[in-house]
Amino acid sequence: MTLELRPYDRERDAHGLYDLKLAFERGLGENTGGDEKAAAYEDKLTDAYRERWLDWVVRCVAEDPRCVTVAVDRSEAESGASVVGYVFVLPERMTMIWDAAVLNEIYVAPDHRGTGVADDLMDAALALAADQDLPLDRLVLDVDPANERAKGFYDRHGFEPWGEMVARPLEES
Repeated sequence: MTLELRPYDRERDAHGLYDLKLAFERGLGENTGGDEKAAAYEDKLTDAYRERWLDWVVRCVAEDPRCVTVAVDRSEAESGASVVGYVFVLPERMTMIWDAAVLNEIYVAPDHRGTGVADDLMDAALALAADQDLPLDRLVLDVDPANERAKGFYDRHGFEPWGEMVARPLEES
């Protein structure tokens, strides 16, 4: 396995990145909330969502190419399945959302877990966050309390609880 970390490139990486995004979303739905949550996550994964999400990635990367870093297994590049992980940190302009750098998503394909690629992606996220002009000197993220694997990873990287996110469906009045 020959891994390379580099900024996302729309021409080379869009298909592979979105395949991983699908796996990320389906994992959130299936593993951390039962059938209702899984159905809600699956229902949003339409072609329109794909285009909208990939366009948003392009806009974020235009502000800072390091916002989306991909891990590419160069030994798989010829098969077209080369993107094996990614990390998505929101651009500096969006740091006011939490008054901090925001780790939007990090995901590694199951076959590449335990290889150190997630640690390398986290290092890329931390480096980008350190370069941002932040109101609060921290990197924040949302993690489902039921996702023990993710919680263990974040604990290992020095993350600790800082408040709690709550949500409410918009269709309720």
